[in-house]
Amino acid sequence: MRFTVPQFIEHEAKIVGPLTFKQFTFIGIAGAICFILYFTVPFSVFLISCVVLGGGGVALAFLKIGGRSLPVVFGNFLKFFIGPKMYIWKKGEAPIKFFEKEVIKKEEGEEDELPLKIAEKSRLKKIGTQIETKTGR
Repeated sequence: MRFTVPQFIEHEAKIVGPLTFKQFTFIGIAGAICFILYFTVPFSVFLISCVVLGGGGVALAFLKIGGRSLPVVFGNFLKFFIGPKMYIWKKGEAPIKFFEKEVIKKEEGEEDELPLKIAEKSRLKKIGTQIETKTGR
């Protein structure tokens, strides 16, 4: 029997309970900073800063944008914003081409304008039919 093997599996190991090491680090650093602030700043400043730091830590640990974690998105943003930009493609200005109608002189004094030439049908359809009929046999 043949079995299909799944590819592109990305699975981080759970280190501390249901959290991966990265998630635990983000939440742990935010908690440690809040613990230090509890003893160093007034209580109202402590509460406000803990809400901001806790929200930031949880966002860094769990928030995903477009299937990518927030630290990856933020790193890509900084790399794009700070890094040099190279623009390779530059469209050149092409002059506008005009086609004139052909004029044929029938007899003396009479001029007749020919209609614009219409291109033949695309050969792509014909070639496609030929290929289909040759491979279909």
